[in-house]
Amino acid sequence: MNSAQDPAQPTSSISTEPSFDLRPLLIANMACTMAMMAFVSLIGPIARTLRLATWQAGAAVTVAGVIWMLLARPWGQLSDRLGRRRILLLGTAGFTVAYWALCLFIDTALHLLPSATLAFAGLVIGRGLIGAFYAALPVGGTALIADNVEPQHRARTLASLGAANAVGLVLGPALAALLARNSLSLPFYVMALLPMLAFVVLLLKLKRQELHLKQPPRPVRLSDPRLRRPLLVAFVAMLGVSVAQITVGFFALDRLRMNPADAAQTAGIALTMVGVALIFAQLLVRRLQWPPLRMIRAGASVSALGFAAAAFAPSAPLLWASFFVSACGMGFVFPAFSALAANAMDASEQGATAGSMSAAQGLGVVIGPLAGTLIYAVDPRLPYLIVAGLLLLVGLWPHPNSVSIQAGR
Repeated sequence: MNSAQDPAQPTSSISTEPSFDLRPLLIANMACTMAMMAFVSLIGPIARTLRLATWQAGAAVTVAGVIWMLLARPWGQLSDRLGRRRILLLGTAGFTVAYWALCLFIDTALHLLPSATLAFAGLVIGRGLIGAFYAALPVGGTALIADNVEPQHRARTLASLGAANAVGLVLGPALAALLARNSLSLPFYVMALLPMLAFVVLLLKLKRQELHLKQPPRPVRLSDPRLRRPLLVAFVAMLGVSVAQITVGFFALDRLRMNPADAAQTAGIALTMVGVALIFAQLLVRRLQWPPLRMIRAGASVSALGFAAAAFAPSAPLLWASFFVSACGMGFVFPAFSALAANAMDASEQGATAGSMSAAQGLGVVIGPLAGTLIYAVDPRLPYLIVAGLLLLVGLWPHPNSVSIQAGR
């Protein structure tokens, strides 16, 4: 058993929770998430204005998930060598430059209306660069928490980080929609200030706490048995979220028989409920202080119930309630699988571990929209029922060995 798990081992390389100031990470993550989600909420009208096909709009959104998946592990390994603070600063600086470049491209394209091919290429390249640098943030933040927070406090600290992301998830689209009333370009100029703010906050307020550099970094294989369960849970959780995001609008059209305008409003409210539920659940996690395994079992079961209820929702209010329940469960699952992975690994492996977990989530983001739409074509209820079944499997699946059990305690 490694030193992160055994209370008998010295913990000089891990500080107590009160000495670690989480606020710079919270502000940076919320700001960058707001900027990311603003693009997602505006891509529809932008695509129509630039005469792009629906699949091109989807590809422009999905490319960030692909890049995230591919670069998460390299960012994690780099943070083991160069330090978490440096990687976080590099990530936010690159995010800022890429976002401003995309902002200027969109503004120019909306005025000049270039060919659909050129507009599509610009959106994909810009979104890809944003995703490349954004991938450094969850990896660096998770690894920094693993470095400086004791194992028994990691889940609640990660829940705080998740709550900050959820706030960004709610505020980003809301602010973008408010600003878009005057111009489709204006939200991007405003949102481009947020990653710049994140960089300044990290530069001035995030202390140098590179305790992991006392040990040489060690590589982590994706096939490492200590990571099998957390990787699977991370993938299934993000798969479920992305399936829900891509299908909810179609569900309102086909199952609830709404017109396009009402369906769009229903989908928007449902996704807002997801953000509110994530905030509520992850604040509750801080109070309960359950071990990661218990959080996964409870959260996955509750979320499965919500997805199953959504499949048979006969009205918009019941669909919103179902999404709220499913997101409450996810609010327990997300910090739990990150804490479970961190607690199972040594200090010299935390960066690579965080990168591996982030890559698994990226894979879920990439596969979810494609699988969700293909399965939806068979039956609109089927995507939600399949996600519910997968969540029950990962939540109730017994551990095959005692190492995983110990890691969750």
